[in-house]
Amino acid sequence: DDTLYVAAHFGVFRVEDGERELVADRQQDTMGFAVVGEGHFLGSGHPDPDENRPPSLGLIESTDAGETWEPVSLTGEADLHSIEPVGDKTYAYDATSRALMVTEDRQRWDVISQLLPLFDLAVDPDDPDSVYATAAGGQLLRSTDGAELSPVYDAPPLNAIDWEPDGPLVGVAADGTVVVSADGESDWQDVGKIDGVVTALDVIPGRWHAATETRIYESTDDGATWDVVLKAEG
Repeated sequence: DDTLYVAAHFGVFRVEDGERELVADRQQDTMGFAVVGEGHFLGSGHPDPDENRPPSLGLIESTDAGETWEPVSLTGEADLHSIEPVGDKTYAYDATSRALMVTEDRQRWDVISQLLPLFDLAVDPDDPDSVYATAAGGQLLRSTDGAELSPVYDAPPLNAIDWEPDGPLVGVAADGTVVVSADGESDWQDVGKIDGVVTALDVIPGRWHAATETRIYESTDDGATWDVVLKAEG
């Protein structure tokens, strides 16, 4: 429904007209977050201090836009810092075990790669078997058909990445430079720049969003210019 949601260490927030609203007054440390459909979210992290739940939530799900959450799998076992659902597959990175994992039913998980610290994930919408990840130093990595991650040698160093449906793979470097590649492998083009170190990126046709520790930015011209839509308080 075009509503912007921000997952943070102290809850999930709705953002509108420069204002934020905490959903359900729940201060859940939502480390991983993905919108699957209207009102349908996937998440992970750590519970609200007032909730009697395991310290690591595993994969959790909300079908009422974050008002309530239910456990799905890996409860008490995993802290998923990045969650990417595409088609029948859901990829996730578990910060506890340092494992990149994939599932087709969100219950049984297969490990693709382990013991490698990863920052962000993106999946090719036209090829759900191809998952990209960023590692320490900004190295872009790729796995196809469940194989071990391997470097994408022609890519610049990147922190946050996301793949626009029917569009390019979008990445942001440590200095805020925004780049795109039609195939995720080569022909990288600079398209804009963001002020600050980007910690999260989400791109859909006509609306790109990026988060730093103090601001949420929005671009409506494919990354060329960025406007602040939310500033941190204090």
